[in-house]
Amino acid sequence: MTASADSKPDLGRFGSFGRGVTPAQAKDIEALGYGAVWVGGSPPAELDWVEPILEATTTLQVATGIVNIWTAPAKPVAESFHRIDKAYPGRFLLGIGVGHREVVDEYRKPIDALTDYLDRLDDYGVPANRRVVAALGPRVLQLSAQRSAGAHPYLTTPEHTASARELIGPSAFLAPEHKVVLTTDPDRARSVGRKALDIYLNLANYLNNWKRLGFSDEDLAKPGSDRLVDSVVAYGPTDAIAARLREHLDAGADHVPVQVLTRSHDLVPALAELAQALGL
Repeated sequence: MTASADSKPDLGRFGSFGRGVTPAQAKDIEALGYGAVWVGGSPPAELDWVEPILEATTTLQVATGIVNIWTAPAKPVAESFHRIDKAYPGRFLLGIGVGHREVVDEYRKPIDALTDYLDRLDDYGVPANRRVVAALGPRVLQLSAQRSAGAHPYLTTPEHTASARELIGPSAFLAPEHKVVLTTDPDRARSVGRKALDIYLNLANYLNNWKRLGFSDEDLAKPGSDRLVDSVVAYGPTDAIAARLREHLDAGADHVPVQVLTRSHDLVPALAELAQALGL
């Protein structure tokens, strides 16, 4: 069931990642040239916020980053997928993931839990090329290519993107998220970045992935070293931020969901500032 290159989702080069957007914001984001909005967190299986965004836009795609397999059972998620896809064919991408062992009592081996969940999605008719898997380590990255359109890594670097592309092959979809702070002040950017990173410095899957990328225990000790923050949070002049985001594309990404670390009502102005530098 490995995805082929001609069945890859086409979300454009860049999208917006966040906890959610209003339909009006989504309309503006589409007008700026972004191809998708990714909604983070662990949304309930009903996914009833998706249609209002799609209704307000024309070509924009919506992706989940991610539906948590522990809190959203496969059957109602599949029902939601089919409801959305029937109304807006080809404009919804289902991102799923295992969440974190630190906050899930029934947590078990990620590869097994994901395989079982993907089996259920198959049973309920969710097509492999309209779903992606949150993946960091080698085994889950390979599973994402074998059982879905591809991978949606989070809090990674272009170096991880390059290694992920090598692992999953050329035909799988790869969409690594990257955080952005629109400031040229390193102290300000790192302060904002550290607030965003704080919770992840408690979570084993991110810590282990950063160690695989060469970060030391000292880098990962709270509140995180400058080296770590600078690697996963882009800042500076907009041209420099855009260049950093393009490093993912150069490393093999198909699409980069950009998470601008700003207040919700400042999101569209921030994305507008960045759009020109990104060539949208």
